[in-house]
Amino acid sequence: MEKKYGRPIAEWKDLIRSSPLTRHMELVAWLKSEHGLGHGHANALVAHTLAERSEG
Repeated sequence: MEKKYGRPIAEWKDLIRSSPLTRHMELVAWLKSEHGLGHGHANALVAHTLAERSEG
């Protein structure tokens, strides 16, 4: 994923955390439209990041 999109996963997760959006599909759509991620990658990143948020 790093090679394909040019940022490490930790950086994508920081972007998701700093976004004013909070709903899963809003964040997925944002990553796809604003950053060019594919649906699968965007969905996985959001799911993982939101799961961490609820565990914390």
